Amino acid sequence: MTREDQRLEDLRQGKAQWKRWGPYLSERQWGTVREDYSANGTAWEYFPHDHARSRAYRWGEDGIGGICDSHQRVCFAPAFWNRRDPILKERLFGLTGKEGNHGEDVKECYFYLDAAPTHSYLKMLYKYPRSEFPYARLVAENGRRTKADPEFELLDTGVFDGDRYFDIFVEYAKASAEDILIRITAWNRGSESAPLDLLPTIWFRNTWSWRDETQRPRLSRLRERRGCESIGLETLSYGQRWLFADEKPTLLFTDNETNFKRLFGIENRAPYLKDAFHEYLIKGNDGAVNPAQTGTKAAALYRLDMPAGSTATVRLRFTDQNPSAASGPVEPLFGRAFDDVFSARIAEADEFYARYASGRMSEDARQVQRQAFAGLLWSQQSYHYDVQVWLQGDPAFPPPPEARKKGRNHKWKHLHCADVLSMPDKWEYPWFASWDTAFHGVALGVIDPDFAKEQLILLLREWYMHPNGQLPAYEWAFDDVNPPVHAWAAWRVYKIEKRIRGRADRGFLERVFQKLLINFTWWVNRKDPEGLNVFEGGFLGLDNVGVFDRSAPLPTGGHLEQADGTSWMGMYCLNMLAMALELSREDRVYGSVASKFFEHFIYIAQAMNDLGGEGIALWDEEDGFYYDALHLPDGSQSFLKVRSMVGLAPLFAVETLEPEMLANLPHFRERMQWLLENVPAAARHIDMSQTSPNGPRRLLSLVTRERLLRVLRYMLDEKEFLSPHGIRSLSRFHLDHPYTLRMMGNEYRIGYEPAESRTGTFGGNSNWRGPVWFPVNFLIIESLQRFHYYFGDELQVEFPTGSGRKLTLWQIAAELSRSLSSIFLRDKNGRRPVCGSIEKLQSDPYWRDLMCFFEYFHGETGAGLGAAHQTGWTALVAKLLEQSGAHTSQDKMGDEAGD
Repeated sequence: MTREDQRLEDLRQGKAQWKRWGPYLSERQWGTVREDYSANGTAWEYFPHDHARSRAYRWGEDGIGGICDSHQRVCFAPAFWNRRDPILKERLFGLTGKEGNHGEDVKECYFYLDAAPTHSYLKMLYKYPRSEFPYARLVAENGRRTKADPEFELLDTGVFDGDRYFDIFVEYAKASAEDILIRITAWNRGSESAPLDLLPTIWFRNTWSWRDETQRPRLSRLRERRGCESIGLETLSYGQRWLFADEKPTLLFTDNETNFKRLFGIENRAPYLKDAFHEYLIKGNDGAVNPAQTGTKAAALYRLDMPAGSTATVRLRFTDQNPSAASGPVEPLFGRAFDDVFSARIAEADEFYARYASGRMSEDARQVQRQAFAGLLWSQQSYHYDVQVWLQGDPAFPPPPEARKKGRNHKWKHLHCADVLSMPDKWEYPWFASWDTAFHGVALGVIDPDFAKEQLILLLREWYMHPNGQLPAYEWAFDDVNPPVHAWAAWRVYKIEKRIRGRADRGFLERVFQKLLINFTWWVNRKDPEGLNVFEGGFLGLDNVGVFDRSAPLPTGGHLEQADGTSWMGMYCLNMLAMALELSREDRVYGSVASKFFEHFIYIAQAMNDLGGEGIALWDEEDGFYYDALHLPDGSQSFLKVRSMVGLAPLFAVETLEPEMLANLPHFRERMQWLLENVPAAARHIDMSQTSPNGPRRLLSLVTRERLLRVLRYMLDEKEFLSPHGIRSLSRFHLDHPYTLRMMGNEYRIGYEPAESRTGTFGGNSNWRGPVWFPVNFLIIESLQRFHYYFGDELQVEFPTGSGRKLTLWQIAAELSRSLSSIFLRDKNGRRPVCGSIEKLQSDPYWRDLMCFFEYFHGETGAGLGAAHQTGWTALVAKLLEQSGAHTSQDKMGDEAGD
């Protein structure tokens, strides 16, 4: 057991709260739904970036490379000023949904370099230009560009040319669960000297203004200690804490209060305000800071003049230990012992992660994996949102507009979030999304199964899940419907933990299964309008993949029968079946529940493939592919013949029943046999061609073997779905053959777009019409593994289609895994596809080993697109790298498929 493992074990047993403090500070609180009290839900405009430095947040805090406690009551983050910027750099800048030509987008350069699961060690890098930050130019140029143009990024402005910037490394190391060492190291990368002001800042989240609370936490300067300055914290939750700053910085104090006069032209409620440090440094207003050196926000100001190529380090210590109260000799707060703690935590992190890098993994791959895990852990955030309070407004402020009571999220008054959650991207998507969380759980399960399980259980708790059983989608619209992958994630995490720890957490599986029964019932009752086991779903996470906006009523009237909606439900059935069978090992009651999911799956398969004669075909026999079906009010039906991920989703629903399992479940076996004998569709959708020494094996799948091969011909064709970097979300066939639908005097068109979206659907910052997406590619790889587990080496297909080269499905899964991983790895020319044509990222020694884990990837080149730090589901690359060298035999492959 490594030292980090021991810390996780101590946390599990309640011996030490190693996760009380972590990187839980958001990177953007402004422009969020939580902070929006407008009548019409214009979150970006109601609380813009320009307000953020002067306006107290209601529901959270933000900063650059910051930490806070799990309830986000005490926050710490560094701020910077190059003595040229018009704004103190306290938070990351980016464009709003309307300002960006492809939606909202952060316009900064920062990277997560390392993190341990208990946050015993954390490291990130912020690249700060020496010249004035080009705020106005970024807004203007992106506003000028169209959706046919690429985004205009900070690197495009030239501010990093000639190495005229600072590399600022922010590190944290825990000497104990409550003793946090902070090291901020700045490098002047340029060939000229340059000034830099560092302001490590500590503050309290404003929880007092909204209800006229009289009791407040307090920060104050303490008496001088030799060689350092100190700030005392009187907290309402944790008692006393101390922040020590090495050397002799200037201490500044103010309050985390809104500057009403600047923003709204009315008198301020407090003399010292949130933007005081900006006013003090940039405006030269000495009266902005509190001369009594007390308040609810404080900073240690280090004014540096850095020669060319030089480095400077500032050290701080945040602790629950008061050196003045020590009875014996006082240990130095800084010095060699301080640096020794960092060295120890770094070595312990190396030891912890060594097990996840297979022996065949290159040093480059190890670095990619380590940064993927780092980004995943840095993306945890203390998330607060009480919908009932948010809708009603706060007693100390005027009531919000009446329209809000029937506006966004008004049906979710029960939802009360005050938890540390795994975020998709703490700037672009600083809120949880239910199907993202599922994929985060699988990646997290590799390094921290307990946190992965907590995340999955949390969304099923009664203060998240709707009383009707629906899971909340995301804060912009909790009513939206994400793919039902929660059961899949829970089953995967259960098996991952069993493999890693050698023991299974049956309690977790049983707990999550019982809540998922409620959610499954909601799906059946709400998303199968005709009762024919064909599901609509609506949005389903794939944004603009369809001809129509699938979250809105159809312009033609009628409704869509969605191939992916039905496929997701088929997959959901099989996940629940697998869990029920596992639970039935110790409790036979679950055998009868398993029968229910087995039977339901058969009926879904029947409807999906039109085997029951209901006329609801989603399979086009002529094309050999699955499509959405459009049902018009006059009763007519037609396929929307778009070859997209929608038609590949049926592959996700696949499971094998082994005779050994069935031998111990006589009642389930009897019911299954009855269905096989009395329901024709059952026999057609259970393949029994394979046997083991203990009897026939049974494959449950939405696709028969013959249809599987036909779908794979498209999926593995380089002129269709197969790219050098994974499976495209839309077939390349539609580049020269766009799909066009003319109805009711209107034309609807969809074509292959391998990069950013050319439409404004769902804000235009997402594109499922060609790029490669990690979550669905991961599911494709797993599905191929599962098919191989059943069919074995005798089933081989061409890879690529038309090449004459035949591989097993396991080998194809491995090829796809390597293709996805290759997005981040250096090729034979030393270039990373993810970095595209940006030469600085490809060759500059200060940039070339820094990873951004993007939201999606160019369908031709593999270049990163969308949110730049979506290390949530794109952290799945770490899982792919972890398992890439783990399998050496078919038996091992079969055991490991799916975990």
